[in-house]
Amino acid sequence: MTRPAPSADLRPIDRLLAIMARLRDRQDGCEWDLEQTFATIAPYTVEEAYEVADAIERGDLEDLKDELGDLLLQVVFHSRMAEEQGAFAFDDVARAINDKMVRRHPHVFGDERYESLEHQKAGWEELKAAERADKGGQASLLDDVPVGLPGLTRAVKLSKRAAKVGFVWPTVQDVVKKLHEEVGEMLAEIEAGDMEKARNEIGDVLFVVANLARTLDVDPEDAVRYTNAKFMRRFKYVEAELAKRGRTPDQSDLAEMDALWEEVKARERAGAA
Repeated sequence: MTRPAPSADLRPIDRLLAIMARLRDRQDGCEWDLEQTFATIAPYTVEEAYEVADAIERGDLEDLKDELGDLLLQVVFHSRMAEEQGAFAFDDVARAINDKMVRRHPHVFGDERYESLEHQKAGWEELKAAERADKGGQASLLDDVPVGLPGLTRAVKLSKRAAKVGFVWPTVQDVVKKLHEEVGEMLAEIEAGDMEKARNEIGDVLFVVANLARTLDVDPEDAVRYTNAKFMRRFKYVEAELAKRGRTPDQSDLAEMDALWEEVKARERAGAA
């Protein structure tokens, strides 16, 4: 017998929690949901966070509402699995973030007074450092930068931590100089035919690029998302123009496609002027 879904009269968050509990019910839940673990769900959690960012980038608030719901489902899913193991439940997650936000905003929920935004940021970092120290067992300033972050984001966080203790290139020009140096080393390995060393040098180049982005207060992930969207837009123009000529990209050549690419770049510049 099919059981009805949890009542729509419940508060939305309570109904979502009840739905997840039903999906994970050992007797008559969903087989797929029952098979999942923290590890198998984690990639979906990351994916949903990116879809939230994409909706924001596109300025689509209706889609953002849906994507935030999908992300919330991920939090509920992880919380339910933890509750089944007796570790913690959704309310514990909410309680922990409530306490953290109050603790980290003493100027809002306490008597602290910050003289400037920079002073506030410094205070925030001091509070975070104290929290890390309270956890104990941390041998390095970098230990709790999550390994699972996107590479460029993690590179920014690692270099930002190091910069706070003075381990940083002093100026933008110094970072650019280091970038040219790393590109030169990469090219040398490519010319030598050592692709393994070239791979490592490419990593060094990307790490310095992330540092350059941090120095300029640019989010490298956001920057590359913008460039990806630009590439898609321009390549679709190339495809559309070739279609007018009765051809597809694989029936064209680099010279023709590059000419169309320059054409759409010129159109975009003219439109921005």
